[in-house]
Amino acid sequence: MNSEIYKKLTEIAFKKSKPFCYHCYEVAPTGTCSKCHSDDLMRLVDGVGCEYSTEWVVKHILETALEPVDLEEAFEQSVRECYPETTIVGWCEFDTVTILKEQDPVSWQCALADYESAVSEEGNVISFDNGSNYYWAHDVDQFIEGES
Repeated sequence: MNSEIYKKLTEIAFKKSKPFCYHCYEVAPTGTCSKCHSDDLMRLVDGVGCEYSTEWVVKHILETALEPVDLEEAFEQSVRECYPETTIVGWCEFDTVTILKEQDPVSWQCALADYESAVSEEGNVISFDNGSNYYWAHDVDQFIEGES
């Protein structure tokens, strides 16, 4: 994960959330609760909820502002660009991607994992949750620029 990008997303999370004292159940815009004087505050996103830290706010922002990458679909498109659309076996003609997926699913999964590693290492996709969700790097950059 690119720490500079995550730092910028955290700054956006601070802008889009409010400090909140759960004990007194009120917003604390100064960073300290006006009732109990605590600075142990949660982050509140109106209509969503409150929780400690900004990680959940960043996750919420990403989920609502960006579309995660479907890596299998992107891989299929890459295969379609690299190989003929159809493959002839004997006298039958098959869709190349379908025949690869169905006839050797283990090889397909290995190639998909290699593709995922490659696009991640090249910086084309970014994950902020250890690979559960990926986002196109250019989409994240555009979002950050739009919020700054």
